[in-house]
Amino acid sequence: MHDNAPDDRYDLLVVGSANADLVIGVERRPAPGETVLGSDLAVHPGGKGANQAVAAARLGARTALLARVGDDDHGRLLLESQRTAGVDTDGVLVGGAPTGVALITVDPSGDNSIVVSPGANGRLTPEDVRAAAPLLAAARVVSVQLEIPLETVAETARRLPAGARLVLNPSPPAPLPAEVLAACDPLVVNEHEARFILGEGVGGAPQDWAPALLALGPRSVVITLGADGALVADSRADSLDHLVGPRVGAVDTTGAGDAFTAALAWRLGRGDDLREAAAFAVRVGAAAVTSQGAQASFPTLDEVDAL
Repeated sequence: MHDNAPDDRYDLLVVGSANADLVIGVERRPAPGETVLGSDLAVHPGGKGANQAVAAARLGARTALLARVGDDDHGRLLLESQRTAGVDTDGVLVGGAPTGVALITVDPSGDNSIVVSPGANGRLTPEDVRAAAPLLAAARVVSVQLEIPLETVAETARRLPAGARLVLNPSPPAPLPAEVLAACDPLVVNEHEARFILGEGVGGAPQDWAPALLALGPRSVVITLGADGALVADSRADSLDHLVGPRVGAVDTTGAGDAFTAALAWRLGRGDDLREAAAFAVRVGAAAVTSQGAQASFPTLDEVDAL
């Protein structure tokens, strides 16, 4: 149990997924009925929730993770990676299904194909969120994604403590209930996710999408633009800002969005305004693409400052 003294609060509580990423390099993907040989299997800790928690902790945030893993080797790998980064894993539940797995094949051009077995992530329930009330009560910011059941995301939004912010990255994209959209502060989307939420007929440029997304109910919106930085729109300030990141040589973009969202959420919890938080997050996202892997590429504060 955490008492709610200010110095005992979490900068960030991530409620989300934890996957083992099983990666095989292939010359080409197999056709139906065909077998191809690949490289040695590499197993990496992944999942959007676990990635965000590690990214925030590596920056120095006091971070906790509410997730579910299996009682298996993959689950132990994920717990170990969280603890090594300094994440509080008291909220990580064990059992109920095998740990979630992403089966990833990568071709020589770097294109990947991914099949995800949600496993234990699909068993993170609204009841688990209710049982984690002390963890939620101690959080300044709560971050969620959509690799766990939508009803669990909705329960998290309902249970948000007074004064805390909800940061939602709707990935993989799915239709969002009005009550969840109304709690987002901000809703963080890439261009693909923005198009999904606004509907296939959406035209114009990302600058036009931000007001349209705000009209759906979130208090603020951030649209990530990859190497072009991010757009930030805040309903309270009636403002739209384009924040440009440093130019870097991208090696591997895996997990960059998770690093961005974690950095943004942490800085909001520290009291930055949305524009300041996003300006910092753009630099973290840029630093994350300069080395291989997801969690392995997440920068420390010193590495971000060195950009």
